[in-house]
Amino acid sequence: MKPDAILTTLSKDLHRYGGKSGFWGFVAGLKIPGFRYTYFLRKAGSTSNRSVSGIFYRFMLRRYTYKYGIQIPISTIIGDGFYIGHFGNIVINKNAVIGRNCNIAQGVTIGQVNRGKLMGCPVIGDNVWIGANAVIVGAIRIGNEVLIAPNSFVNFDVPTNSLVISSKCECKSYENPTAGYINNVMGETAVSG
Repeated sequence: MKPDAILTTLSKDLHRYGGKSGFWGFVAGLKIPGFRYTYFLRKAGSTSNRSVSGIFYRFMLRRYTYKYGIQIPISTIIGDGFYIGHFGNIVINKNAVIGRNCNIAQGVTIGQVNRGKLMGCPVIGDNVWIGANAVIVGAIRIGNEVLIAPNSFVNFDVPTNSLVISSKCECKSYENPTAGYINNVMGETAVSG
């Protein structure tokens, strides 16, 4: 990403944190864990991993990954205006695509399905709010202007201008449900009842 483009993106990210802008807004923004993490994520992704600045940004990103419990690979495509409301246990797959002005709360997982018709990662539109502990998985599309309520499990396409409330729990009999998920097992495994 070009230097001007990364600055524009970062200014839009910063603005999401209470309308902050300019130098003093940036200094204030760095005190906010969500923006601090986003800043180092964007900078690490826009610099060479062989440059001094690239090494520094990757080091700082790794530090904040552990400190805040946020795991977002630098190759993840995330639009301008990204907002992390609360830190802790946020995991986003590197192949997920997130649109502009997306809000992510604590405990959110945006992940991959390893087999079946939903194999792949989500594509999330613009202006999407994802509540605490929501799980979004599979090759699904989330439209624009969508609110995903806390504790929702989303593995289906969601049209634009929707509210997703997923509190229903189902248990279905399924032959070998963990195939493709429990990998690299040594020897026999015994299940006792």
